[in-house]
Amino acid sequence: MFFPMLIYSCSSSYRTLFHLVHYQSDWQVYQTIEKELGKPKSEIFTDFDETPLATASIAQVHRSRLKDGRDVVVKVQHKGIKDVILQDLKNARTIVEWIAWAEPQFDFSPVIDEWCNEAPRELDFNIEAENTRKVARNLNYRSRQSDSSTANYVDVLIPEVIQSAEKVLVLEYMDGVRLNDKAALEALGVDKQGLVESITRAYAHQIYIDGFFNGDPHPGNFLVSKEPPFRPVLLDFGLTKSISSNMKQALAKMFLASAEKDYAALLSAFTEMGLRLRLDVPEESMSAINMLFRQSTPAKESLENMKTLNKERESNMKSVKEKMQKYEKSAHRNPVDAFPSDAVIFMRVLNLLRGLSSLLDVHIVYLDIMRPFAESTLMAGNVRNELAENSGWIFDSPVHSQVETKLRHLLLELGRQQYITGIQVCAYKDGKVIIDTAAGILGKYDPRPVQPDSLFSVFSATKGVTAGLVHWMVDKGKFSLADIVANLWPDFAVNGKETCKVSHVLNHTAGLHNAMLDVIKEDPYLMCNWEESLKRVATAKPESAPGSEQKYHSLSFGWLCGGLIEQASGKKFQEILEEAFIRPLDINGELYIGIPPGTQLSFLFSILW
Repeated sequence: MFFPMLIYSCSSSYRTLFHLVHYQSDWQVYQTIEKELGKPKSEIFTDFDETPLATASIAQVHRSRLKDGRDVVVKVQHKGIKDVILQDLKNARTIVEWIAWAEPQFDFSPVIDEWCNEAPRELDFNIEAENTRKVARNLNYRSRQSDSSTANYVDVLIPEVIQSAEKVLVLEYMDGVRLNDKAALEALGVDKQGLVESITRAYAHQIYIDGFFNGDPHPGNFLVSKEPPFRPVLLDFGLTKSISSNMKQALAKMFLASAEKDYAALLSAFTEMGLRLRLDVPEESMSAINMLFRQSTPAKESLENMKTLNKERESNMKSVKEKMQKYEKSAHRNPVDAFPSDAVIFMRVLNLLRGLSSLLDVHIVYLDIMRPFAESTLMAGNVRNELAENSGWIFDSPVHSQVETKLRHLLLELGRQQYITGIQVCAYKDGKVIIDTAAGILGKYDPRPVQPDSLFSVFSATKGVTAGLVHWMVDKGKFSLADIVANLWPDFAVNGKETCKVSHVLNHTAGLHNAMLDVIKEDPYLMCNWEESLKRVATAKPESAPGSEQKYHSLSFGWLCGGLIEQASGKKFQEILEEAFIRPLDINGELYIGIPPGTQLSFLFSILW
């Protein structure tokens, strides 16, 4: 309970601080303006409202009018606030370091490091002015050139920067309604759902397309224009984050991996963004990221949703700890080895955006709204077309035969036509390699080239191997396709399987297509127990008479063939595999059915997922 208590304490203190903020006296404001802009207020403005439009912890904002008649707002920094904030950050760092010393599993150093780096920049309004201009160029210019019907269209307003200094910022005045003024929004007939979706699209564009985004999207930093189509007005660009192209692509890959439930891509994204986890069970990582991108809910539903999510997480963590204790003997440790600072602001932004939807009582499906922007980022960096135009599409490795040369020409053509994402082809003839070619990229959202040793998670990969071993044993005269399985495997002769033939096993007519479903329901990890699985298959009852009906034996096929091979040969499956395939093809150490001896659990999961 320590972490939730800490967060609650900090948020409560922040609320108290917010309500205690008082605006500066008139003379302090005028003094700051004259000092920063080099002229008295009267020489710059014809009208200056002494009552602030808004006051926050760093500055206050006044409505004014320039000599040329333009309506503006003037943001004036509180006197002495820089020293206060820097001292607060120093104190916060001390507290975090103490917590990390006392409770190593609660090390928030990456978070406080990021704030210490970014907060001083927020105190320089010249930086905020340039940030405002840059975001305006990125969003407004591109949105005017784009098709409003597309999913990645952005339509927002950003005030023009008129003048800036370190502690004073003059901006174009935009008349609008505050996001938390629900009565005014309803009176105008604003589509709140569409409003929050527009804001979300704007942030998706900033993050995934521009790599430069406002890190502080709280309700006070938005207005809603009073004229149709009631566009959102983005304010306050003091806290912004610039991320590298590599980090931008890694964040996009993480998002799309969550959308696609692609564990391999998720772990790859973590590596690329510099996030190193000690957790060896990728289901928990996927669960955490899905939580980050989950659909938002109105405030009245949030509490129940959080209770449900907490129950699910507690259940998942219990399962994870049991697995880790079983295999690693170390379930109680800090799960993070390294946390990238860029991800701190990114996650803050997502949570603040979620708060907007809760404030306005709307549902936002982030996976749908942000997806086109993430896809654009990865597709822009996708080298498929570029590679298909040159030899880079084919991994640079020796050519073993004329047929391999022809194959590579074919793969180049298929690549140009975008029929292939990535492929590995290996073929032997008379015990010698005649083809060993890799081509393309690892995935639609992963532009890394496929190499001969690239790992892929492929379903039913062992069916061809096990079926091949059965045919090999037939060729060796160990049994025939017409033989009764029970004559070779005595334990199989129960529950109506007495007439099942070897050919029925191979052509999926054994009637045992659902034989392993009960095992999955009982305990999926029993499927990792070879002997137990063979017993379950041997005693299973067929759903149709052997040879009468063909149905794909998706789960049971490997054990049916494996049990038949072991019973007929009197040897272990791996021994027959080595005798028939591995030694003749000289691929020792490259082919296993099951877990290779001495393999660590963490490496195993990296292969599986």
